[in-house]
Amino acid sequence: MSTTLPIIRSNVLAGRIRVSQHGMQELSDDSILLPEVIASLASASVVEDYPEYAKGPCVLCLQTDGQGDAIHVLWGLAAQCPNIATIITAYRPDPERWMDDLRRGS
Repeated sequence: MSTTLPIIRSNVLAGRIRVSQHGMQELSDDSILLPEVIASLASASVVEDYPEYAKGPCVLCLQTDGQGDAIHVLWGLAAQCPNIATIITAYRPDPERWMDDLRRGS
């Protein structure tokens, strides 16, 4: 079980969220709306957890957009500022690179 995801959720609920420059570009490139990312965080499931990542813990989540289509969102907690949830990147998973459940690479 992820120890990072509950902290991310708590920070987002408290309004402590930011989006990295890379994350903003990826959201735009894949036509993913930030409010949909935030709304689907409550039902997100963990794909991969990186609690010991050098720049701070992060977690790759399977979420959905407003139409129910799958998106992957990499959330992080910067080591210097763990009380702010950061969207590091977000994208629509390529079915050629992921198994049917979108939780395992192919």
